[in-house]
Amino acid sequence: MRALQRFTQTASCLCVIPASAFVSGFVRPPPRNSCSMASSASATRRGLTTMNIKPADVLKDPKWPEEAFFRATDFQRQDESTDTSFYSSPRFVTHIDDPAIKALTDYYAVAFPPNAEVLDICSSWISHYPEGAKRKRTVGMGMNEAELAKNKQLDEYVVKDLNVDPTLPFCDESFDVVTCVVSVDYLIKPLEVFAEISRVLKPGGLCIMSMSNRCFPTKAISIWLETGDAGHVFIVGAYFHYGSKDFEAPKCVDISPNPGRSDPMFIVQAAKKMEKAAA
Repeated sequence: MRALQRFTQTASCLCVIPASAFVSGFVRPPPRNSCSMASSASATRRGLTTMNIKPADVLKDPKWPEEAFFRATDFQRQDESTDTSFYSSPRFVTHIDDPAIKALTDYYAVAFPPNAEVLDICSSWISHYPEGAKRKRTVGMGMNEAELAKNKQLDEYVVKDLNVDPTLPFCDESFDVVTCVVSVDYLIKPLEVFAEISRVLKPGGLCIMSMSNRCFPTKAISIWLETGDAGHVFIVGAYFHYGSKDFEAPKCVDISPNPGRSDPMFIVQAAKKMEKAAA
């Protein structure tokens, strides 16, 4: 097992992650109110580190800057070695607890249209989709072939590192739904990936990003480790907003089953517009 304990240093702030934060190979980032944060250069970035708002409310009236506020350093990681090496050994474990898994599965049961064509990116040995639900086609894309081969919910799979090549090897308007479970924080080219998601979604199709408060800290992008749940929601909302003009406004749904007693679960999702946006 790789060592997961880390220190997060941001400007004048040093936070130590306690041993109790570790579960199933993931680590929970510390709450952002556990330390003071130095002011950032822009109001948007400053707001990311000082948000005092419920995650479900973050995207109700967001103030998007005209240009994307991300910096190149936001997508740097502690471990810049190839992801192919990091994910070479299969991990047949779940990275969120059972109540969170059930909450996500129940959400999918309502959100997925009948007979849908579904793509699960950053997929693994389980996709948490409703059992017995009829889908026309279910495709997984992930890093470890052994994990993907064991995923009984997939009809087909593709092994690919989106951090090397963020393109999706599918035709335009191929899928009704695209999902990603607790993995969006590992993407180092997220705007390119979200542009591709928009391309492969059918008009009216839905992209569902689900997040909790765990990660492999050495592989999570730096801006993720510097922010809490509300900041994470804003970051993923920004991926939709800046990644493609063809997405409707993103929204967040808090599906946490037992706040404070089990893993939190947040959905950030957006539908593809029925008509392509003007260039």
